[in-house]
Order: sequence, then C-alpha cells, then structure tokens
Amino acid sequence: MSERHPIIAVTGSSGAGTSTVTRTFSNIFRREGVKAAVAEGDSFHRYDRVEMKKRLLEAEQRGDKHFSHFGPDNNLFGDIETLFKTYGETGSGRVRKYLHNDEEAEPFGQQQGTFTEWQDIPTGTDMLFYEGLHGAVVTEEHNIAKYSDLRIGVVPVINLEWIQKLWRDKHQRGYSTEAVTDTILRRMPDYINYICPQFAHTHVNFQRVPMVDTSNPFIARDIPSADESMVVIRFADPKGIDFQYLRSMIDGSFMSRSNTIAVPGGKMELAMQLIFTPFIWRMIERRNRIAK
Repeated sequence: MSERHPIIAVTGSSGAGTSTVTRTFSNIFRREGVKAAVAEGDSFHRYDRVEMKKRLLEAEQRGDKHFSHFGPDNNLFGDIETLFKTYGETGSGRVRKYLHNDEEAEPFGQQQGTFTEWQDIPTGTDMLFYEGLHGAVVTEEHNIAKYSDLRIGVVPVINLEWIQKLWRDKHQRGYSTEAVTDTILRRMPDYINYICPQFAHTHVNFQRVPMVDTSNPFIARDIPSADESMVVIRFADPKGIDFQYLRSMIDGSFMSRSNTIAVPGGKMELAMQLIFTPFIWRMIERRNRIAK
C-alpha cells in the first residue's frame, strides 16, 4: 500500500459487471480532476486469442478438462504483482492493452485478440486503477492484494453471472449455449480456487441479486434489469461509513447487517458515487500532504 502512489483494484469474474464500476470511477476521476493510470486485467493473460485456442486444444487432447483463463497457468500473476509493487513505490510501471475487437485493434494496426507492446506508465499520474479478474489474488507464490489501497469486488449471484455470460457470448460473440456452458464448466475449479477467494480480501463487495426467477439460467431469454434487482453492498470494515447518510440519499435502501446495506439495482452507480468519492478525496489529500 502506498499513500504517495495509491492503487485501486476492481476485481470480478468475466461478465460480472466490473465495467459498471470502471465507468463510475471514470466519472469520479473526470469530475475531481484526478489523473489515473489504467491497467486492464485482460492484458495480463499469458496468451493471445490464437495461442490460447491452440493451448486449449492441446489441453483437451491430453485430458485436461479445466484449462481456463481464470487460473495461474494462463495469467501473469507475477507481472500484476510487480506492477502494483513498483507503482506503489515509484508511481511507475509497465502496462499493455488486450485488443478485444476490430474497433480496438484498428488504431494499432493489429488483429483483434492480440496484445499491444508493453509501455511505461506516463509520469505524473495521481493513482493506478486496475479492473479485471485478479486484482486481489493471494497464492503461495504471489500476494497481489497487499499492494492495493482500495479493493472492490463485483460479484453477482452465480445464476445471474451465468445469465450475463450466456447472453453476452451468444449475442455479441455468436457462441452456442452448449459452447458457453462448456466454458463455465471448464472454468469452475479455477473459479473456486482463484476468483472466489479474492472477495475475502476486498474492502467493499457489490453483489447484484435478481428479484425475478433465475433458477435455470440456461433458458433465460434476457438479463434481469437493474430495476428487477437489488444490490447488496458489504464493507469489510464499516468504521467511518455513514450509513445514515447513504440511506437518506438512496430511496429504497435498507441495512441487512451492521456492515451491509442493500440498495435498488437502479441506484448502484449512485451508491458507488456516494461511497467512493470520499475515498478518492482522502487518497488525494494524503498524497498531497506527503508530497509537501
């Protein structure tokens, strides 16, 4: 952790909704005049899309049914840890981008599914913002979590997470239900061993809970909307959180435990703004005080 060069890590499974948190922080950074360096979790995959497909085929041929993007063999945990440690100490580090589609790839003159070259983070940034699969991983070899100042988990209930993945992969990527189901099953051991444990190391978790029947996610025709959901927000340490203020500002919210507030799904981004803006203020205030 570093007061001079703070790090925010947003972590969650593929399709969990971490992009919503990223959008909220982008708005906070813009409004508060914060210059943030951005690290994308997908850029720390070990293999590009073509190589990953080749490795997956080889794994299937040798009987490995659990080869996935979630585990340590296919990700650069050490590089994430090094980035966090280096940025916290010096405000510098190296990042790259994973180019998901043609729109992202065109400015670089590359094919989709490839990585850009590693580049140094520009000097003078106020903080580092990471969003991806492994922002709070702790293993015997690596402890990524200990280097970040604010860790946020985004964790829909599992059936909703599956519905979101099924809908995205079928409608945006053209996969069949069977292919997506196979991916879910293949990822499960790594999901249990490397994704779920992170949420014991986060400071705040956001869990969206649908208020409609999602008992069979594999036949769901659409994703439950925000208005059909509640969001459970749990704080690892509630000290300093003004729950009374949050309840007064968010209609329909209520406390379910002493460290947990539930809000209507449509108010999730408002809740994030109210919760995290003061965090950003404190980080910048500490940073400026130390820099004097």
